[in-house]
Amino acid sequence: MSQMLALVIVVFILLVGDLVAVRTKAWIPSIFVSAVLFLIGYWTFFPKDIVAISGVPPVVATMMMYLLITNMGTLLSLHELKKQWKTIVIALSGILGIIAMLMTVGSLIFGFQTVVVAIPPLVGGVVSALIMSEGAKEAGLATLSVFAIVIYVVQGFAGYPITSIVLKKEGKRLLKQYRSGEIGAVNVQETAAAEVAAASAVAKPELKLFKNLPDKYNTDFFKFFRLALVAYLAYQVSALAAPVVSISPFVLCLLFGVIASSAGFLEKQVLQKANGFGLAIMALMLFIFDGLKQATPGMMMEILFPLVGTIILAVIGMYIFSFIAGKILKVSKDMAFAVSLTALYGFPADYIITNEVIKSLTDDEEEREMLTSHMLPPMLVGGFITVTIVSVILAGIFVGFLK
Repeated sequence: MSQMLALVIVVFILLVGDLVAVRTKAWIPSIFVSAVLFLIGYWTFFPKDIVAISGVPPVVATMMMYLLITNMGTLLSLHELKKQWKTIVIALSGILGIIAMLMTVGSLIFGFQTVVVAIPPLVGGVVSALIMSEGAKEAGLATLSVFAIVIYVVQGFAGYPITSIVLKKEGKRLLKQYRSGEIGAVNVQETAAAEVAAASAVAKPELKLFKNLPDKYNTDFFKFFRLALVAYLAYQVSALAAPVVSISPFVLCLLFGVIASSAGFLEKQVLQKANGFGLAIMALMLFIFDGLKQATPGMMMEILFPLVGTIILAVIGMYIFSFIAGKILKVSKDMAFAVSLTALYGFPADYIITNEVIKSLTDDEEEREMLTSHMLPPMLVGGFITVTIVSVILAGIFVGFLK
């Protein structure tokens, strides 16, 4: 198979996944559709190294991981997160619930290594799934390497419908309060104004260290250079610390991205502004699906029970711990559970589901504005905390348990 034919085939599969997700309003995740098509391909006519043939060997995927995780760090604004501190506490409590339930009940049923591999992908996205998949592969655990990818692929099927149900209950409660006068329209306008002000603050110039640099010199290559330099420094610190303490370079990439952004060395979402984000995500997604080449029909049947079991236990753990945190912080149990569930899918699914629920509850524009101001900010912050930050840190820690 030629390189360009391989590239056309694998990118077409990603396209089909996207189209199905758009058509079904994300109820059927693009990642699931693409994974099924890759499995069918591997079980029929695909060469096992079709992803490498297409131009994405492991070394390229690793480079993209360094750039993407450092780019993630630039998204973190301590000022913005401070305002949603209750949401952060609830999101973290949900993650604690997953860990507690799987490390106790889960490890008794499925074994310690299985739950160690399962937890980071359950809490996060593509990066944490890839870290655990590669870690399992290096430890000689081929089945668990595939398991890490498959659990990431299917977890949304648990998260989407449950989130929709609890958000509808929360929305009906808020509408009842709004219609009875407990929640006023003035509060909605104030909240909306505050969000606009926050958005304006984020839009201000971010490169404090290069404030005198003319825009024409801030080229795409200059953005890439600064991003790569920060990722390299994170890698070097990890290597230097190795004799004393083992710290994942990916966790340090996240931390260094935050520091570089706060210091004004990197702008927020620098990879997007350098026009490289889409290509980086494509390469990483293809590398994720490359891990499915080891999956045989027999292996898929073997991991079916732990797959379903770990997701059920994770959801139970999230509910118990988020319920407790919600009670303490005086946040409704439905909103608290919805926030913790964002760990199963993150952005943009959290945004899409919340908007779909709001549209289904009322046609009145003021009521929709009220629901949006109360429900959307915590859902977005919850997804960011769990999928973007905590999952990478957990993967960096948990992958060490497989050695």
